[in-house]
Amino acid sequence: MSTERSATITRKTNETDIKVSLQIGSLDSASEQTIDISTGIGFLDHMYHALAKHAKWSLTLACKGDLHIDDHHTAEDTAIALGMALKQALGEPRGIRRFGHAYCPLDEALSRAVVDISGRPHAVVDLGLKREMIGTLSCEMIPHVLMSFATAAGITLHVDVLKGDNDHHRAESAFKALAVAIREAVSRTGSNDVPSTKGVL
Repeated sequence: MSTERSATITRKTNETDIKVSLQIGSLDSASEQTIDISTGIGFLDHMYHALAKHAKWSLTLACKGDLHIDDHHTAEDTAIALGMALKQALGEPRGIRRFGHAYCPLDEALSRAVVDISGRPHAVVDLGLKREMIGTLSCEMIPHVLMSFATAAGITLHVDVLKGDNDHHRAESAFKALAVAIREAVSRTGSNDVPSTKGVL
């Protein structure tokens, strides 16, 4: 079983040009994280930074997208590339906990995230956002980012904002809860076992 879990993904379409480098840290890792996010959408950068920070990832993500059209392709495609990187970095899911869950507050907002490194992509996301935009990111794209990430990563996730008045706080607490849940789910158990009764994920 490899001790280093990392991946580099390059994804180029007519709409976006993306490069992602991801290294998964451990729960007890003392190594310094490197996080550098540049999508051209400030609030999306902020969310990815929070995700990487609290998941204990070192993450470099750069995207040149067709923002002269709108934010859709950049938001969706970066989530796909990030999910692909996580899947590649994990490789065959042996010796991990598989399941993770977390509650994270941000002031008055509180979010819950539950993750299964299942090989079966599925996402249920309920953020309850009311604003049309946060910065230059459409609020309708925020759950879509999480769903696109789950699909590309091949994981199941449930993310719910349980309470909160401020949409910035609601979204950020959701990404932080997801980060902590992923950090738990991918943490090593010390075995080489596939965590499934099927013997494969």
